[in-house]
Amino acid sequence: MITKFAESPSDKSTSGAGTSKTTRQKVMHAVLSHGPVSAATIGKKLDLTAAAVRRHLDALEDEGLVEVKAVSGSQRGAGRPSRRYVVTQQGQVQLGDDYLGVATDAMTALVELGGQDALRGFARQYFHKIEERFNETIGEASTLNDRIQTLTKVLADLGFAASTRRAGRTAKVTTLRAAQICQGHCPIQELAGKFPQFCEEETDLFARLLEVDVRRLATMPTGGHVCNTHVPLGRAAHASLRAASNTKTSAN
Repeated sequence: MITKFAESPSDKSTSGAGTSKTTRQKVMHAVLSHGPVSAATIGKKLDLTAAAVRRHLDALEDEGLVEVKAVSGSQRGAGRPSRRYVVTQQGQVQLGDDYLGVATDAMTALVELGGQDALRGFARQYFHKIEERFNETIGEASTLNDRIQTLTKVLADLGFAASTRRAGRTAKVTTLRAAQICQGHCPIQELAGKFPQFCEEETDLFARLLEVDVRRLATMPTGGHVCNTHVPLGRAAHASLRAASNTKTSAN
C-alpha cells in the first residue's frame, strides 16, 4: 500500500495543512503511477494548477522522494528536453523496503534447503493473489483489451501503482501495435534485485493471464524508474498459453 508522507513545515496552504498533505500524497501517487510524467500532466489528472503541482513536486524533490529526468523526443525536435518526474530510490524505500534484511536471509535459507525450484515456487506463490483476484474479476468471454484492463486494475488495487499506455497507435503494421503495463511501485524491489526469479515469475504470470507472449522492457530492480511490460495487440494468442490457462481453470 502507499505510505503516507510526512508534511514539511513549509507545506501550509489557505485550505489547511491537512488538505495540502493529502494533495501532496496525490501528486506523489501520480508520479508513481505515471512517471516519468510532467507537471502539466499531473495537473490535468488532479485538476490542479501548474503552480500548485510544481510547489508539491519541489517539496518532494527537496525531501529526496522524486527527481527530474530530462526526456528528449522526436516530437520536440531540437528544443529543450522536457522535464519528467520519477520516484527516487529513496522514495521507493520510504514506500516500504524495511523487510529486506529478514526476507533476504529467508530466501537464502530457502535456496540452501530446497534449491532454485523451491525459490521459484515461493515466488510463484507470492504473486498468487494477483492471479486469484484476476480470475475473480474477468468474465468467461473476454478480449485481450479486457484482460489488460483487468490486470492493470488488479495491480493498482494491490499497491503496484499500475497504469496502461498504448504504443504504435499509428503503425500501419498491426503487429507493431502494443500496450504497456507500467508499475510505478514494487513492494519487493530490493528483494527482486537480489533474486530475479521474482521478476521472471511475475512476467510468466502476466503472459498466462493475458494469453499472449509479453516482454519486460524495464524493471525497477534492474535500474528502471518503472516496471514496464510490453503486450503485443496485433498477434494471435499462442495456443500453448491458451491451453495452459484453460487447463489451470478447469483444474480449479
